[in-house]
Amino acid sequence: MESVSEPWSRLAPDYERARSREDSLDRLVEWPAQRALLGDVSGVSFLDLGCGNGGKLLELVEDGAAASVGIDISGNFIRHGRADLELVQADLSHLASVPEIEGRTFDRIMFLQSFGYAVDPVRTLRTARSLLSPDGYILLTRTQPIRYAIERAEANGTSLGEGYFARDPHAHRNGWNEEITLTKRPYTMSDLLNTFSAAGLWVETTLEPQLSEADGERYPHKQAWMDKYLGILIFKLLPLPTGAQAPAA
Repeated sequence: MESVSEPWSRLAPDYERARSREDSLDRLVEWPAQRALLGDVSGVSFLDLGCGNGGKLLELVEDGAAASVGIDISGNFIRHGRADLELVQADLSHLASVPEIEGRTFDRIMFLQSFGYAVDPVRTLRTARSLLSPDGYILLTRTQPIRYAIERAEANGTSLGEGYFARDPHAHRNGWNEEITLTKRPYTMSDLLNTFSAAGLWVETTLEPQLSEADGERYPHKQAWMDKYLGILIFKLLPLPTGAQAPAA
């Protein structure tokens, strides 16, 4: 898995500081694309799994979303004072044991770069699917697997193909806090698609957002990074129709 709870709890404040920078790719690319795909959120309830400090969820509630819940293992939440926004310290790998969401359903469930932390990805997605209201969907983002393939190939002196199909975990220092090492579980595009299918979900929409031309000229170092590592994938996932659910594992 990409991290364990204790390192992430230590890393979370550094991540939030990096995310708030003017040249953050989350600010420039990821969140604008995610927000555009969500569209009008008036009266829409959200469950944000791996919500970080809760800032994105707060923005959605301020834009008119209905009562919503954010869950993050770090517990490093912003202060907001809103009755329609609840931020809960809990593990997204154990959603069935979170009392704050028991018996509830949500119109939109988000995994914004948090899905890789699930101990059992299929089980976590199945539980999330069970929390969807009718006509609800899951918005899930993941780093392009090509990025990790390039990093592994460069570190090991192998080809891109060998890096892409490698199955051994990949440990590296991150740019948020050099004292903490993250270990990433490798995955391919087929791994992602098969996980969605096994969880009883299908992909309605996939996006690969890029820097705008203006932002690429303004932040050439970020454009160079995107040119090399490609960025992220955004999936809009819907439950398979009744009778077409994937068989239990």
